[in-house]
Amino acid sequence: MIELALTFILAGIVKGVTGMGLPTVAMGVLGLLMPPAQAAALVIIPSLVTNVWQFVAGPDLRAVLLRTWPMLLATAVTTFPAAGLLTGDWAAYATPALGSVLIIYALVGLASVRLSVPRSREFWLAPLAGVVTGVLTGATGVFVIPAGPYLQAIGFEKEELIQALGLSFTVSTVALAAGLAGRGAFHAGAAGASLLCTVPTLAGVFAGQWIRSKIDPVTFRRLFFLALLLLGIDLVGRSLF
Repeated sequence: MIELALTFILAGIVKGVTGMGLPTVAMGVLGLLMPPAQAAALVIIPSLVTNVWQFVAGPDLRAVLLRTWPMLLATAVTTFPAAGLLTGDWAAYATPALGSVLIIYALVGLASVRLSVPRSREFWLAPLAGVVTGVLTGATGVFVIPAGPYLQAIGFEKEELIQALGLSFTVSTVALAAGLAGRGAFHAGAAGASLLCTVPTLAGVFAGQWIRSKIDPVTFRRLFFLALLLLGIDLVGRSLF
């Protein structure tokens, strides 16, 4: 229980400082302690609560929804069946897949890659980003790739971007919960445990918001991505050796 509480406090701090990273951190750390499907079930309610809070508090939900619905729909439709990758015959590959996603995400973050998507290409890139996000969500329980970089690339302003990320992560969380529930991995017991994990998560979020006002966010993000890189390497290494 102590390990769980500390994991969700840490994940909440990252969420409070950066506006993202809760499931990424939680799944990465919990992946060292338990099977990924069990870890994903624990992340469901903390992720849902914090992401709903994030998108509801944003400036213009209607505008964000109109801009992102093709990606969100593709994500939801793909995540539900892809959740079988965490629970079925492919479950043995979930841990190295999770580690690989963490490594890619960390390298992209450390490289400070800035992508730009012309508005004229969103009509086909949005569903593609949604499908890939859905597959990776179902396989790893982490839903930041490529949804996060895509939303950054289409040119949202800072507050709109944070709202769009919250909305995207909410859709992914609900779809993943439905997929896991349909395969018996998210049941009443798991939901209760996930609900309890919300308390340390919220404590971490409030702490992260305070930390954000005290430190250089660029430095924090660099340390965050470096930690994710090392965690991803460890997960892949454990699986291979």
